[in-house]
Amino acid sequence: MKKAVVKIGGKQYIVAEKETLRVDLLPEGTKALALDALLVIDGDKTTVGEPTVKGVKVKAKAIEAKVAGEKLRVIRYKAKKRVHKEIGHRQKYSVIEIESIGK
Repeated sequence: MKKAVVKIGGKQYIVAEKETLRVDLLPEGTKALALDALLVIDGDKTTVGEPTVKGVKVKAKAIEAKVAGEKLRVIRYKAKKRVHKEIGHRQKYSVIEIESIGK
């Protein structure tokens, strides 16, 4: 099975073909992605790019545009001052499916 390391939104992910992946929110209207591979693993053979592997593209398609992550609660508290503040946050994600790794 082929695997590759790709960079999406400043983060690196190890991906395989036919795999779904949750990444940071992509720009509106993104349907297909053609990503450069930083590293390719094909069985026992490993190819490292400098900075990318020449001639290898990872093709992906966007399945869902906006998926909200789990709710995080952030609490700021100052002892003996009667000061506290509670904030909630939900990160937005996009779900993509890796179609192929190759030329």
